[in-house]
Amino acid sequence: MLDTAIIGMGRWGQTLVDSVQGKNDAGLRFVAGCTGRPERAAEWAARQGIRILPDFDAVLADPAVKAVAIASPHQMHAEQVIAAARAGKHVFVEKPFTMTKASAEAAVAACRAAGVVMALGHNRRFLPAIAEMKAMLTDGRRGTLLHVEGQFSGPGAAAYKPGMWRASRAESPLGGMGGMGIHMVDMFIHLAGRISEVTVQSHARVIDNGLDDTTAGLFRFESGATANFATLALAPRLWRVGLFGTDAWAVLHGHESLTICQRDGAPETRSFPTTDIENAELTAFATAVAGGAPFPLPVEDAVHGVAVYEAMIGAAASGSTYRVA
Repeated sequence: MLDTAIIGMGRWGQTLVDSVQGKNDAGLRFVAGCTGRPERAAEWAARQGIRILPDFDAVLADPAVKAVAIASPHQMHAEQVIAAARAGKHVFVEKPFTMTKASAEAAVAACRAAGVVMALGHNRRFLPAIAEMKAMLTDGRRGTLLHVEGQFSGPGAAAYKPGMWRASRAESPLGGMGGMGIHMVDMFIHLAGRISEVTVQSHARVIDNGLDDTTAGLFRFESGATANFATLALAPRLWRVGLFGTDAWAVLHGHESLTICQRDGAPETRSFPTTDIENAELTAFATAVAGGAPFPLPVEDAVHGVAVYEAMIGAAASGSTYRVA
């Protein structure tokens, strides 16, 4: 059993813990942690059997902690990953991995030097419907991939208030990208490969708290395929990703409903089982630490996702197309 500390006990940190705690088949249990406002999490932590330690340094100094799951503000990730690796702790880190390609590379290098597993929390890689979409690309049923479409939107910005870290433009430079859109960037990379250039528009159409609520982009992959993308930070929740090839298209609406259409056929919709994707990613992390299958998100993809995000920020600010470094 991998004894793990949760770093950040806000809504998402608690979601991660709740997905595995007390489930013996996960191979992971949370035993300790730290958070910016311990008084808010004290009752929940007590129910979950988690010791709240004074700070991150205290977590790293605790010999009972073998791994950390980082769900802290985005700007803290790189420094915390590096410190955890140097302390010999395996690392699961929430997205965005870091905010710059250089810091992402430094974090990966620290984990490699320490010989610890680093896993990045892009949970939708664990959806059965995504596995089917990936298989269709791999076995050629879709023909040549021409185009990808994606949108991940939700109403989260309605809850942003002054003083909240997510309401800081430094933490959320492209509105919903840090909380939602970065998942779709990873999905594009997972399904269609590396992205070579981005063109982005991002602005506030409705909200007035200093953040953008509408972010849209055009991408080109190294393969030559194209993509269009949007994340809306003040809209009804929507996850949709589509692949369009010469022989077939497939669109996943939500997590379970996949519609496929062959070139000369009619669309057919297939439903997939509901999956606890947080449990799945943490179980995969524990398996990798135990010497089993590697975590199914290569660190090279993690770094490339940050490079795409960094290029998107530059492209939106300049109004021009940015090459991805």
